[in-house]
Amino acid sequence: MLLTILALLPIFGAVIVASLRGDVAKLVGMGFALTTLVVGVTTAILSFGNATALAISVPWIRPIGAYYALDMMPMDAMLVILTVILVPVVFLAEWHIDRRDDIRGTASGFFSLALLMEGLALIVFLAGDLLLFYLAFEATLIPIYFMIGRFGGVGRERAAMKFLLFSLAGGLVLLVGLAGLYAVSVQAGTPSLLIGDLGGLEMAPATANWLFVAVFFAFAVKAPLVGLHSWLPDTAAAATPGTSTLLVGVLDKIGTFGIIKICLVIFPESMQWAAPVVLVWAIVSMLFGALMAINATDMLRLVSYTSISHFGFMVFGIFALTTQSMTGSIFYMLNHGFSTAALFLVVGFLVVRRGSADIHAFGGVQKVAPVLAGYFLLAGLSALALPGMSSFVSEFLVMAGSWQRYPVQTACLVIGMVLAATYVLRMYKTTMTGPVTEPVQEQVSHDLSLREKAAVFPLIVLLLALGFFPKPALQIIDEASTGFLSVAGITDPTPQLKEGGR
Repeated sequence: MLLTILALLPIFGAVIVASLRGDVAKLVGMGFALTTLVVGVTTAILSFGNATALAISVPWIRPIGAYYALDMMPMDAMLVILTVILVPVVFLAEWHIDRRDDIRGTASGFFSLALLMEGLALIVFLAGDLLLFYLAFEATLIPIYFMIGRFGGVGRERAAMKFLLFSLAGGLVLLVGLAGLYAVSVQAGTPSLLIGDLGGLEMAPATANWLFVAVFFAFAVKAPLVGLHSWLPDTAAAATPGTSTLLVGVLDKIGTFGIIKICLVIFPESMQWAAPVVLVWAIVSMLFGALMAINATDMLRLVSYTSISHFGFMVFGIFALTTQSMTGSIFYMLNHGFSTAALFLVVGFLVVRRGSADIHAFGGVQKVAPVLAGYFLLAGLSALALPGMSSFVSEFLVMAGSWQRYPVQTACLVIGMVLAATYVLRMYKTTMTGPVTEPVQEQVSHDLSLREKAAVFPLIVLLLALGFFPKPALQIIDEASTGFLSVAGITDPTPQLKEGGR
């Protein structure tokens, strides 16, 4: 019952907020977001003690074996926490969205769509039934489409349509995979769409591989991997920073989340079959995203390319199929959400002040807005995985775990880490240092307001806290990684000692 309340609370809030106007709508929307935060964190804490006690499974469509099934395992809990934290942060950052001249929608519209997106994303992360997962997966497109199309800037209609077409293409292929899995369960005499039941199906290798490709394709679009990624930079450049934060910080995590929760559980042999190819794909994606970020002149596009690079890192850790690398990837999902949110929001504050996202339209910002520059630097250092930041822990675990099976491929990840330092420091040097340009002096002379500081400050604290004290989170995530690999029947490679070694 508690999981149902958690998922429906923001959806109910979206309906209420949509009927209100002005500051009242924003206050009520923030109230629902904060209430969902309290319920979400409380539920996650309770699940760490006994996750099965919170699970619910009720027959939904009996003829096809569909259930209204929700559960909160450790990985689910981490993404729930990420979601319920980012929504009120975005609300605070976009509090004055209705004052912008280029916005066609109202504040109540933005807040209600964000709450609707939050509720649907929570259902995705909690769903234990594949049909329920799919319906919520597709439904998340609706609020984000309108958040891009109604509240974005130049090119918003084109970006919204491109996002929708790519996402629908992935969703339709996922539907084919879902139908195939159901057909296999019928042939086995146990028609069911519960993810746990589908994980126990016996399938011919060829059938399993084809169905895996269909399901994985949808998540590769969402992640996104290079070749399926072009919608993201266009969307980030056109959408508001708050929308991009929710899209990249929350919804894109469905890609990596789905690979683990669905692909690994249902197709463990196919995961191992595809691993050599996907690992190379992930490396190419990581390097491509980093190189494009280095060459980007639009700061919002630059941040989106950094995310493509980081998603390549996460996918690599998943397909390395070791406990350490899996733990690193799951932890990276959480850290990347906070890191990218901080970067998008601080860049957004700059863009609103200057009226441009061009990296060369700035210069000397740290002299006139030192707090803004400090937040920008901290967010950037997190993106390049500086030791002491939580993203460093994630990347180190991915590399340490992956080295056991794929030392040559893992060595390529180092190149991506070097490139990350290049694009972050280049962006900071160009925008924040040097002489103060006249446009910056006139338009960026006022530093962050109390509201803007309050929006980003919790993210910086979390990035530092999880960087210096990652153990509590890692213990929970390690339990999830061990459980997934155990269910899949995959064991860690045995360490090899040289002759005479100790």
